[in-house]
Amino acid sequence: QVQLVESGGGLVQPGGSLRLSCVASGSTFNLGAMGWYRQGLGRERELVAVVTSGGNTNYADSAKGRFTISRDNAKNTVYLQMDSLKPEDTAVYYCNAKISIINFWGRGTQVTVSS
Repeated sequence: QVQLVESGGGLVQPGGSLRLSCVASGSTFNLGAMGWYRQGLGRERELVAVVTSGGNTNYADSAKGRFTISRDNAKNTVYLQMDSLKPEDTAVYYCNAKISIINFWGRGTQVTVSS
């Protein structure tokens, strides 16, 4: 089993920045891709960004140019730097990690973008 704990969410004004962190613990041997998903109120969970163990990244169109995903394999940690935040970025952000075909999820951290 892998446990994922997110941190860094909060309330920020439009145009502001936040940095999310997610630490993986437990059976992290062979940890594969890690990423961030989000779910807004009344909406389905959607991919924000993902990074492979080798450092390759992929972003949702809504995140390109504003968000940056990175990971520290030595610390089993993935980060999401979010800049130029918009009200439509308001959501619960979930950390995801894959080992083979198994997905693990964190409990989520709330991000609210509002003036």
